[in-house]
Amino acid sequence: MEVDKKSGVRKKLKRQPWRHWLKRGVTLFFFILIPVLLFSLLRNVDWPEVVATLQSYGTLTLLAGVGIAAASHAVFSGYDLLGKTYTSHQLPARYVMPLAFVCYAFNLNFGAWIGGIALRYRLYTRFGLSVGIITRVLSLSLITNWLGYMILAGAIFTLGLLTLPERWQLGVVGLQLIGVVLLAASFLYLAACRFSKRRTWRWRNHEIVLPSLRMALFQAGLGAMNWSLMAALVYLLLPEDIFYPSVLGILLISSIAGVVTHIPAGLGVLEAVFIATLQHQVAKSEILAALIGYRTIYFLLPLAVASIVYLSLERWSKIEHTPDS
Repeated sequence: MEVDKKSGVRKKLKRQPWRHWLKRGVTLFFFILIPVLLFSLLRNVDWPEVVATLQSYGTLTLLAGVGIAAASHAVFSGYDLLGKTYTSHQLPARYVMPLAFVCYAFNLNFGAWIGGIALRYRLYTRFGLSVGIITRVLSLSLITNWLGYMILAGAIFTLGLLTLPERWQLGVVGLQLIGVVLLAASFLYLAACRFSKRRTWRWRNHEIVLPSLRMALFQAGLGAMNWSLMAALVYLLLPEDIFYPSVLGILLISSIAGVVTHIPAGLGVLEAVFIATLQHQVAKSEILAALIGYRTIYFLLPLAVASIVYLSLERWSKIEHTPDS
């Protein structure tokens, strides 16, 4: 197996039996794993409560929510289009976009190791990309996501747009200091992309190339847009008198708390943070209703679509890259 340096696509030299059976084993593993994960998730959903919550919203509200969720998932899929430009691989955008969407939907529901990493490597290798190229695409996607997070969180925390509960030890000053640090880290990354003379580093067998400032700015814009759209969906489902920057700040705090606790989809964490910060402004029942609607529209609905798209990608990958099938 050799790698085309320009496209990053692997070319088959000679079929090796062990590699053939390994690929079949991995394929079987994923076809068993994904239905099991879906079943374990869906059987734990309180479907009567989900239906009752959605029925409490108007049709226009639900349609707007689906539109916001679709826009957010499309923006996240754009991260991998940046990765395509960054690595110069030749996989067409018509495969990159649905592939990234599938990985994001599974990432949200089952955690980063399943969707963000394992499934991304699985699908990209099915389309013939080398491990090194996939690693660079994944790295750029992660940086894009968290660069947008740091810019938004840094601005909201520094400007004091979020009020924490009194019992939280962090306090206003502590939150503002964190905001300053986040903004400083974001600025350093952008400055490095603009002014650093050294553009390439090697770590083990992987090459890390610093993107241009233009691409870094695209990263910042896409990352911030995605987080903003996620918060916009929650804001849409909450009562009208809530301050949007507060909703965005709460979502950012709950997201990092979910990452720290390693709980897939942040189950319980999201609800706990929102209730703790908004319970003096909104009834707990309204907060929980909004979050159930948010999880249904942003997590479960895209997952249902992504499960179908995943099967299509498996089929398309055989057609697109038959030498490796």
